[in-house]
Amino acid sequence: MKPTVHDIARSAGVSLATVDRVLNARPGVREGTRVRVEEAIASLGYVRDVAAANLAKSRVYPFVFILPVNENPFMLGLRREVEEAIARSGTERTRIEVIDVPALESAALVAALDKVAAGDAAGVAFVAVDAPDVREAAGRVAAAGIPMVTLVSDLSQSPRDHYAGIDNIAAGRTAATLMGRFLGSRQGKIVPLAGSLMVRDHRERLDGFAEVMRQNFPHLALLPAVEGRDDPELVETLIGDVLRQHPDICGIYSLGAGNRGLLPVLEAKPLSPAPVVILHELTGLSSAALVDGTIDAVLNQDAGHEVRSAIRVLKAKADGLPVIAAQERIRIDIFLKDNLP
Repeated sequence: MKPTVHDIARSAGVSLATVDRVLNARPGVREGTRVRVEEAIASLGYVRDVAAANLAKSRVYPFVFILPVNENPFMLGLRREVEEAIARSGTERTRIEVIDVPALESAALVAALDKVAAGDAAGVAFVAVDAPDVREAAGRVAAAGIPMVTLVSDLSQSPRDHYAGIDNIAAGRTAATLMGRFLGSRQGKIVPLAGSLMVRDHRERLDGFAEVMRQNFPHLALLPAVEGRDDPELVETLIGDVLRQHPDICGIYSLGAGNRGLLPVLEAKPLSPAPVVILHELTGLSSAALVDGTIDAVLNQDAGHEVRSAIRVLKAKADGLPVIAAQERIRIDIFLKDNLP
């Protein structure tokens, strides 16, 4: 049988209250008594079950989610998933605070991370902007002993504890394979549409896409990426200009969330034959575009899984427990009009 706190108390000749003070590093124990209790712990081979102790004490975990504010349908869905987690707080023993920041602005994200570092949160989850000042702020959060999970987009060379999101290089490679197979022997140019290459998920998707296009479909020319900052009006203007300048475009890969600006351009049918179009994230808008044939495929990630994964990981880190990698792996779903949920 595993040794218990009762065994420690008997071995050290102290009360259960004294054992509890030593285990939780609380004051009020004489040094000689503390040493005696610690020696009993070592000799008995006692290993504390932190999760069970937290459950017994009904510990509430204070977590912070830092979320970008914009009209991006996927990010709105991510926010809804966080709100649902807040609604479950009573049963999951969490207390979740949301800090809003402008999308794609590293200075605002840095300020939010510094606020977390100065507080008493048991963990923080945030959508990263992959910039040096954000990495430095993440270092300050780590120095404060606060676990970190990046959501959707990762932060390179940072001390974060976990990334809750898809493999974006694989997503880009998948999109390229679909694009090449859909186009077959058709020749022309492909235009990638990104929100910003300052975010790692967009950059990795583009890298994966470009590699497969270069290796497997050299008859298709890849144009420089258009960065629309997920702004519908800007995307509509930029894509409209590109299509007018390159009437031989045969494919569009929207690797970000600028689809509200892209779809009106496609629905106006500026090119004939129509280009093959592959998007990310299944929303009401992209589902309708699949059904009516405006687009050809959607790559999707489960925002709910990502939020639940972030909470599980932050709890595990707070309890000193290992993370179950298979449980936290976020899959890439591919939707055509034929398999819409």
